Amino acid sequence: MPSRINDDERLRRLEAVTDATLSRLDVSDLLDELLDRVRDLLDVDTAAILLLDEHARQLVATAAKGLEEEVRAGFRVAVGRGFAGRIAATRRPAWIADVTGADVINPILLEKGIRSLLGVPIMAGTDLVGVLHVGSLSRREFDGDDVKLLELVADRAAVAGRIRSAKIDQTAALALQRSLLPARLPEVPGVDLAARYVPGHAFGIGGDWYDVFTLPSGWLGVVIGDVSGHGLASAVVMGRIRSALRAYALICDDPAEALTLLNRKVHAFEAGSLTTALYAMVSPGRDRVLVSSAGHLRPILAAPGRPAVLAGIPVDPPLGLARPGAPRRSTALTLLPGAVLFCYTDGLVERRGEVIDDGLDRLIATVRAGTAEEVCATVMAEVSDESPTDDVAVLAVRRPG
Repeated sequence: MPSRINDDERLRRLEAVTDATLSRLDVSDLLDELLDRVRDLLDVDTAAILLLDEHARQLVATAAKGLEEEVRAGFRVAVGRGFAGRIAATRRPAWIADVTGADVINPILLEKGIRSLLGVPIMAGTDLVGVLHVGSLSRREFDGDDVKLLELVADRAAVAGRIRSAKIDQTAALALQRSLLPARLPEVPGVDLAARYVPGHAFGIGGDWYDVFTLPSGWLGVVIGDVSGHGLASAVVMGRIRSALRAYALICDDPAEALTLLNRKVHAFEAGSLTTALYAMVSPGRDRVLVSSAGHLRPILAAPGRPAVLAGIPVDPPLGLARPGAPRRSTALTLLPGAVLFCYTDGLVERRGEVIDDGLDRLIATVRAGTAEEVCATVMAEVSDESPTDDVAVLAVRRPG
């Protein structure tokens, strides 16, 4: 058994793991550097990090030194199985002086000739992030100092693992949201359309969306909405709500009726979520709009030669808040030649330290009858925050003059 380390060696180990320069590395490089350093400090032959896939309840080989094949093969092990799986299940360190086939289920460990193993859970508070283990080709009796060092490395890896998971979620949410937002608005006779979407920088991707679709009746469906929360979960809920509203729009001739059905769906299948939505139907003659709001901010109506105004429509409770079957209201608006109906989400007008009415006043003063593209461009240039803390979606619908 190796002798216990002295104070100088203990300090060297601590400095190697807590080195401030590590924080400047991206996640992949940080994990690789941590594994290189722990191999050197513990004088071992292999080191590996397996991060938890919460949905599958499996550990996934994410970074390795001396066991790179494990990562390339995408090795996975269920929590509770094998050496790493048992550490994940108990959330306690473990070591094996003489590894046998009964101790591990990863054939790569046996093929490499690993003789001794030491592993610790990677924790973030009370949450399991993954498992870190090291191995030696010669027989090794690991001691308490070795465990403490590995736990210190695991603490550093936990931060990187959380960052990695957050980035994966954000990337997935952005991909999902972009796949659901129209890549290009449809070309609809008698209507001029334009839209913008900007993700909030502080929280990442949220649940804002807009949609435009032509109904078999010749009416045009126009939707803008906002699912509470941020990240992948909100984007997934947004996708389901968007698809459901399209389905209800096919069987409902009244926006209020479609939102009533959607509210029932949210209560049944999206319990706990809160969504605002504005659904408008533009008549085949493009001179009339039926509008219903489920907790969403009222759109702005701007006609040539007239000041812009908030549309005179009632705002009913948001989806998921109103009781199922609660009555909702639709309002008919006149869309004059050259007029614009401008829809938006709250990220456009809300600011810290001021009431929302201030933001609405700025927006109303900015919207003028013009082409849909001009209206969106002007609003985003003059009203939108350059560093929004919430998603921003806007949609302009114009009846050409």
